Amino acid sequence: MVYGGPDGELAASLRYLSQRFTMPDNRGKALLTDIGTEELAHLEIVGSIVGQLTDGEGAKSFDKYGVGDYYVDHANAVYPASAAGVPFTAAYLQSKGDPIADLAENLAAEQKARATYDNILRLSDDPDVNEVIKFLREREVVHFQRFGELLDYYQSKIEDCK
Repeated sequence: MVYGGPDGELAASLRYLSQRFTMPDNRGKALLTDIGTEELAHLEIVGSIVGQLTDGEGAKSFDKYGVGDYYVDHANAVYPASAAGVPFTAAYLQSKGDPIADLAENLAAEQKARATYDNILRLSDDPDVNEVIKFLREREVVHFQRFGELLDYYQSKIEDCK
């Protein structure tokens, strides 16, 4: 799930906010702080959607949709897990301490998040939900572009040192 799965908002926010500590300059630290903080806002948005969609739903409704086990453990609580029900784990985070490696990871992470939102849009027929998902998808594209710019900047610095 986009909330607590490997390509979700919780993993992204923690990844970026952890990586910021090993960026070589304030430019990198600032970008990772900004995007990591925005990903936390996305987490709130997704949690709100899930909370609104399940508000007032009971056990029989959850069971009808094949997620009765989730209801047994969490009722209507928004719980960080993947779409397959695997609880969030720190193993989803990648932080190498090398700006080039970390930014390459972040580019891939943003594309996986975008693809996940594309998949949700293919499944959803709720226009209100779809508008929010389209907004979140657009922000992942912007994050991809920003990480790409920073990666280009750091790679040019490496070339200047040769």
